[in-house]
Order: sequence, then structure tokens, then C-alpha cells
Amino acid sequence: MPPLGVLGAGSWGTALAIALAPRFPAVCLWARNPALAGEMQSLRENRRYLPGFLLPENVQVTAQARDAVSDCVILVTVVPSHHLRGVLGSVSAHFSADARVVSATKGLEEQTLFRMSEVVEDVLRPKTPVAVLSGPTFAKEIAAGEPAAVVIASREIEVAVEIQRAFATPALRLYTSTDVIGVELGAALKNVIAIGAGICRGLGLGSNSVAALITRGLAEINRLAIAAGGRPQTLSGLTGLGDLVLTATGDLSRNRFVGMRLGEGQRLPQILADMNMVAEGVETCRAAYLLGRKYAVDLPIIDQMYEVLYRTKDPRQAIRDLMERPLTNE
Repeated sequence: MPPLGVLGAGSWGTALAIALAPRFPAVCLWARNPALAGEMQSLRENRRYLPGFLLPENVQVTAQARDAVSDCVILVTVVPSHHLRGVLGSVSAHFSADARVVSATKGLEEQTLFRMSEVVEDVLRPKTPVAVLSGPTFAKEIAAGEPAAVVIASREIEVAVEIQRAFATPALRLYTSTDVIGVELGAALKNVIAIGAGICRGLGLGSNSVAALITRGLAEINRLAIAAGGRPQTLSGLTGLGDLVLTATGDLSRNRFVGMRLGEGQRLPQILADMNMVAEGVETCRAAYLLGRKYAVDLPIIDQMYEVLYRTKDPRQAIRDLMERPLTNE
């Protein structure tokens, strides 16, 4: 089997490299920062983004993206959504003719409103097979080998099955799907709802408020995903309900962390400046807000999160406005 390539050495990219290393003769992990790449290669640990987990011997870290692309039949992209287009464009000439791309980034491109698989297809050859990996996962738990279940989705079921068989381990169970739209929108939009759940906690609100926000947030995700062509059953599964519950309630959630700090009265620029990892929900929120208008879908929670994040609306007032909307049926 050819080596596996992983573009992106943040916490999630590093965790996937560790988890999938037993399935491949070699894993080439690309880090944008040359200093980080050198440190990881020498210390055999990502102390900046995933401390405490040693890299397997067959994981090689490089700052040259083409090294992670040229010899790999399967390439996993774990680059932040706002960098994916540029990174792929810089290495597209080095792709092998039979390469498969697996997108593991959960977000939307703000300028185009594209899902990540659409960005991949827009940059690379139209015939390059693309799959999407998503589900309720925290990087630390995947790196630790704790049991987890995810979805691998592709419009071509043969591609999804191929990746499923290549990636399955005793600790990582993969389910196949052909609903790429539903999987990607569920994965992206849940980050915005998780910010709202964090705001509830930051304001000192209890479990009733969080449960209500998660449930009504799932309804919004469903409406938008279905309007875009996704299937409702997808959103009740791992990449919809499962991922939303984890991200909106888990202590390891970056998006929930952002919401908590907002609820406590901190300003967004300072919150982001203090974080060394990306909270995708912040940038996804603007794209989700615009998608709602594109498809004429009612998204009250996402709309209020947009007001808080981009128009400095007071979080407490945002919650109040959600509660005082006209009464309706469920």
C-alpha cells in the first residue's frame, strides 16, 4: 500500500496521523510552519497542538507540502477552511493521477459559500475522487485510541467503501454514506450552534437552556441542509445529532469555549488572540448566515450568533431575542 498523506499538523491532523499509522507503511504529515515540522520530527511529539502523544515511527513530518502529496494515493486534508484553497493550489501539480482526497475539515469557505469538498473539486481535477470524513470526535481521544465512530461520505459509494476499508481500526469504526451535502453541512453548522451553547454556559444558564438551544439548533441545521440537497436521516446520525451534542457540551470543544468566553463578557478579538487553535464556527457563522439567505431558510439561532460575533450584539440580549420571537408550532 502507498503511504498516506496528511495536510495539516494541528491537533486533528496529528491525531489522524497517529490513529491511521498502523494501517499504512508510512504516513507523511505536513506542517505549514517549518519550525513546528522540525520540532515534531525531532521530538516525535506535537507539543504545540497535541502534547502528550508520541508519533509512531512510520509518521514522518515535513514542511514541504509536495512531500505529502506526490507518492500518496490517499490524501487527507485537515487544513483550516480559510487556507484549504491556497494550500491545494500550491501542490495540485504534484498529485498522482489516481489520488483520492479525504476532506476532514469542518467548515465553509466564506467567499464562495462552498463546502470543503466543493473547494477540493474546484481546485483539483474535476475527476479527482473526493470523500468527506466527519463525526463526533475530539482529537485527544482519537490519539489516545479511545473507541469512536465516524462517517466517510462520497458521491461514489465505491470511493467511500475503499476509504472505509483503508481507515478502519479496532478503535475507529467508519460508516459509509453518499450524502456528502448533509454530512458536510451538519459538520460545519454544529460549530455555530456550539458557540451558542457556550454562551448559555458563560451567562450562567443551566441545562434546560442548553438542551433547548441544541434541539432547536438541530432543527435549523436540518432546514438548511435539506434546502441545499442533504437528506434528513443524515442529520439524525453521527455527523448531525452526534457531532452537535459532542461539540455543544464537551469540555474539549473550541467553539463552545469561544461561546463561554463571550457569555462571560470577553470580546471576540481577544478570545481568538488567546487561542492557539482555530475555532471553525466563528468564520463558518458568516457563511451560514449568507447561506440561509440564499436558500430563504429561517435560522434564528445562527442569525443571533452572527449578530454577536460580527455586530457585537450583547449575548444576553441575543438569548432574550430568541426567547421573545413570535410563538409557533414545533
